[in-house]
Amino acid sequence: MNRFSQTPNFPAALLGCLLSLAAVASGEDLTLADFENGYGPGWEFSGDAFQNGPASGHLLGKLEIENSSGNGVASSEIKGDGPRGKLVSPEFAIERKYLTFLIAGGDYEHSTCVNLRIGGKTVRSATGWNSDRMVPITWDLGSYTGKTARLEIVDAASGNWGHINVDAIVQTDHPAFMPAPAAPLYQEHHRPGFHFTARQWTTDRLNPGMRQEGWLNDLNGLIYYEGEYHLFAQRWNKCWIHAVSRDLVHWTELEPAFWEEELDSGVQSGTCVIDYQNSSGLSLDKATPPMIAFWSRNDNRSQCLSYSLDKGRTWKHYDKNPILTLPERDPKVFWHEASSRWVMLLYGDDAYHVLTSTNLLDWKKEEEPIRKSFECPDLFRLPVDGQAEESKWVLIRGDGKYSIGEFDGTRYLEETEPVPCDVGPHFYATQTWENTSTGDGRRIQTAWMRGGLYPDMPFNQQISFPCELTLRSTPDGVRLFREPARELSLLHDGEQSWRDITLRGGATLNLAPSGDLFRIKAEVTIPEGGQLIFNLRGASVVLTSNMLECGGTRAPVRGTTENIEILLDRTSVEVFVNRGELSLSRCMLPETSGLSIRAEGNEASIRSMVVHRLRSAWKTP
Repeated sequence: MNRFSQTPNFPAALLGCLLSLAAVASGEDLTLADFENGYGPGWEFSGDAFQNGPASGHLLGKLEIENSSGNGVASSEIKGDGPRGKLVSPEFAIERKYLTFLIAGGDYEHSTCVNLRIGGKTVRSATGWNSDRMVPITWDLGSYTGKTARLEIVDAASGNWGHINVDAIVQTDHPAFMPAPAAPLYQEHHRPGFHFTARQWTTDRLNPGMRQEGWLNDLNGLIYYEGEYHLFAQRWNKCWIHAVSRDLVHWTELEPAFWEEELDSGVQSGTCVIDYQNSSGLSLDKATPPMIAFWSRNDNRSQCLSYSLDKGRTWKHYDKNPILTLPERDPKVFWHEASSRWVMLLYGDDAYHVLTSTNLLDWKKEEEPIRKSFECPDLFRLPVDGQAEESKWVLIRGDGKYSIGEFDGTRYLEETEPVPCDVGPHFYATQTWENTSTGDGRRIQTAWMRGGLYPDMPFNQQISFPCELTLRSTPDGVRLFREPARELSLLHDGEQSWRDITLRGGATLNLAPSGDLFRIKAEVTIPEGGQLIFNLRGASVVLTSNMLECGGTRAPVRGTTENIEILLDRTSVEVFVNRGELSLSRCMLPETSGLSIRAEGNEASIRSMVVHRLRSAWKTP
C-alpha cells in the first residue's frame, strides 16, 4: 500500500502531484490518454464528431477498428463519416523524449489528423492511411522538453474516409517503434543550399515513401509588403504554403497560409494584392490594408478570395465566396494606374479573359480576350533600357513564354511573338513579385522547377533562384533579360579567379576539387569550331560561339557568346548567357565531385573568370 494512502486527510491534489513527480524521476511512461473510461479530465470537444465519447466494446468491431490498445478509442466515426469536429487535450508538459500513439482513418492532411500544438503553432502532425487498422506513430520531442503543449484530434472532413481514430497516447523514453532517422532539417543530402524548398510539415510515418511530403508546385501570390517578400505555392491544391524573406535568399517558412474550404474543393493558383485604399471594405481600419489572395477552386469555375489583416500571418476565407462563377481559372489581379481600376486575367479556352473592378469584389468581363495563352498569367509594365517613358507591357504565360506589347486596361496588343523566358526543361508556373514599387522597384521573377528528383528526401520540388527582369534593346528588337538577384552575393564564401587564359583544344582547367554550392562568372571568346565545356559535378554545360547546350537542351545564342554566369546548387544548374539574354534552368542529381572547364575543337580564351563558393542559405530552426 502506498504510504500516502494511509493518511486519510492527505490532499488528493498533492498526492497526485507527488505521484507524478515520482513518475518523472523514475522515467516511467506517462499516459496522456487511453480512452478506456471516457476522454479523461480536461479533454474538450467541439462540433458533433466526438460528442458520443470513445468507441468501445462491440463498436470497435462494427467500425472495423483493428489493433487498438485496450477497449476504448477516440473515434469520429461512431455516427459515420458525415460529422465533423475537434477533440482537444488539456495542456501538458513535455517530460519525455518521445510521444507515441495509435492512429487510423482518413489520409487527409489538415482535415483528418492529430496535431501537436506548442506556442500556438502546429509542430507535428499525422494522419491515417485510409485504413481502420491502427498503426503506431512516434514523434521525437527532445527539442521541446520542458515546454507545454496540447494535442488536437481533428475531423474536418465529410465523405469517404472522413474520420479519424486515435488511441494510447503516451510520453516515453523507450518507444516500441522508433521514428525513422533523418538528417537535421535543411541539412539533408539533396536539400538545395540556396533555392527554396518546402519543409516537411507532416511527419513520422512507418513508410515515408508511401506519399510525397514537403511538396510544392505552382507558385502563387508573390507580393512584397513592408520589407518582406512573401512567397506562396500550392501543395496538391490543398493549401497555399507560405514563406517570407527580407533579402530573397534567406527564407522562413510559416504555417500554410490557408487551406481549401471543404475537403476536395481545392485551392488552386492565383495572386495577391495589397488593398491600400481598402476598396474591398475587408478591413475596419484604413491603417491596416488587407492582403488579399485570389484563387480558383478545383471546379475551374469558382473564383474565390481569402484575406489577411496581419501581414499574412493569419488568413480568413471571404464569407461570400465565390466572388465569380466563370469557366476559367488562375486569377491574376493587379492595379492598373492609368484607368484607376483593378484588373483580373483568367485563363480558359486557351485565352486570358480580362475583367475589371473598382472594389475587388464585383467584376465586369471585358470583350476582348488575349489569345495564344497558357495557364498562370503574369502581366506587368517595365521600362525599356531603364527609360520609364519608353515602358512596355510584358505578358508571361505559365509555360514561361513571354511577349511584349501594350495594355490599356482592357485590351492587350501584342507586338512580338511569344518566346521563352528560359529554355530549360524545369521552368514552369513562373510569377513575379508585385508591389515592389513600395521597395526598390525591381521586377523579380521565380519559377517552379517542375520535375526535379530528390530521392529519399522529406521534401519534393524547388523553385528557381529569384532573377531581376529588365527590357533591353537588341538588334532583333526589345527583349526580356533575366539575371540572378544581386542578393546572392550575401552567400559568397571565398573565391578563386583567373584572367587572360587561353585553353588549347583538349586542355582542361580544374576549378574546384569538391563542394556543391557555386556561382561562376566568366567573360570568354569562343572561335568558330570551338567549344567550352563546363563539367559541374557530372552535369555538362556546353557553349559555342552561338549555341548553349545542357542536359540535352540546345538553344541558339543571339549574336556571340561573350558572358556566362552559372549557379550550381546540390540538385540544379542555372545558366545565363550574355547577361541574361538567354537562360536555362535544369534540375539534376550530381554524379561526380569537382568542377572543371575544357576546350574542345579549337582553343578558347577566358578573359576573366571568378568561381565563388557559396554558403547555404538555410539555418536550422
